[in-house]
Amino acid sequence: MSATGAAPAVAEQQSVPPPTATTPDAPRRTWLGSALQSVLAIVAALVLGGLLIAVTDERVADAAGYFFARPGDTLAAMWAAASSAYEAMFYGAVYNPSGTTFAQRIYPLTETLTVATPLILAGLGVAVAFRAGLFNIGAQGQLLIGAALAAWVGFAWQLPVGVHLLAVVLAGALGGALWGGIVGLLKARTGAHEVILTIMLNYIALNLVAYLLTRPAFLRPGSSNPISPQVAETAMFPRLLGEQFRLHWGFVLAVLATVFVAWLLHRSTVGFELRAVGANPRAARTAGISVTRGYVVVMLLAGALAGLAGVAQIAGTERALTSGIAASFGFDAITVALLGRSRPWGTFFAGLLYGAFRAGGVTMQSMTGTNIDIVLVVQSLIVLFIALPPLLRTGQDRVRRRRGRGTTTIATEGARV
Repeated sequence: MSATGAAPAVAEQQSVPPPTATTPDAPRRTWLGSALQSVLAIVAALVLGGLLIAVTDERVADAAGYFFARPGDTLAAMWAAASSAYEAMFYGAVYNPSGTTFAQRIYPLTETLTVATPLILAGLGVAVAFRAGLFNIGAQGQLLIGAALAAWVGFAWQLPVGVHLLAVVLAGALGGALWGGIVGLLKARTGAHEVILTIMLNYIALNLVAYLLTRPAFLRPGSSNPISPQVAETAMFPRLLGEQFRLHWGFVLAVLATVFVAWLLHRSTVGFELRAVGANPRAARTAGISVTRGYVVVMLLAGALAGLAGVAQIAGTERALTSGIAASFGFDAITVALLGRSRPWGTFFAGLLYGAFRAGGVTMQSMTGTNIDIVLVVQSLIVLFIALPPLLRTGQDRVRRRRGRGTTTIATEGARV
């Protein structure tokens, strides 16, 4: 063969990327790799958080004054500062060995599960949207609207025991679904970006709830503070382990929601269509899947799950509607879904971890004097380490594509010569 015919063949071979693994174990290896990356991100964030605790500790600063004389004292002080802070966090989040009764010893664990309940539900709403290729930044607004509707049904309606709680749960899910459905409908009909839509709707929901709390229908009688009447006892989640704990049956609802989402995504036709839309909308449309319907369905589902997080707040812990009922659960749900790799059970365990951070951070500050903001730093570092590998891979892919184009251009010019 002539040089003219050989050169393009060589260029074509050089520009072809290496084949990917197609063995049956490839998906399992991918999942394990993702889980390992999440674990390493948590460990790295805790290590850096420990270093930050150490360098801001007064005892470490004193020992660092004579570091070159006795470096061991500085290292020992750093270890003592970090380990005591994390030990206190463990006592506040998992187990308190100084408790005189069994209930006192396991009380921190029940607090972790209580705080994790809305994080899990809202995180599932974000994760479901992620799997369909949508960035649901609006869990905060969906939670607020779900909480507002659930609270209104809770204090304004008079229903029998059991029926009333069911009505509150359905109302919260409906409120969140309607708020999320607005995004899905606008995305499907107009192509508006869901990030912009959800951010705007977050602010609308916040101000709408603040407005409702100034109206007689929502304002508590005899009070000038923006707080609703307390929901009826028939609309409350029963305590899961007794009245000495705050843990309620909303946590069981979070477990059931996780099971349902796992079944929906991996065992149902609807879930397959949603995952296909998220993987490649054009290919899904070519296969006969309605992409616009998928956007609407997934945002309805995501909003309903976030609305259930509002129900957990209203019918589980707060018992009344305030403008701060959502706290930062809707925004923390984004990091929970990222840490859980947008998988149902991964999101569930990520919610437990973030619940432990929230519950243990208070004890850490009270016992050791460590600023509770260190918890936010650790959470932010986890998100950074989770996002870092995809960013590096994206950069490497761009470099490969540029090199490939350069090699093809050189080979083509050489063939012409």
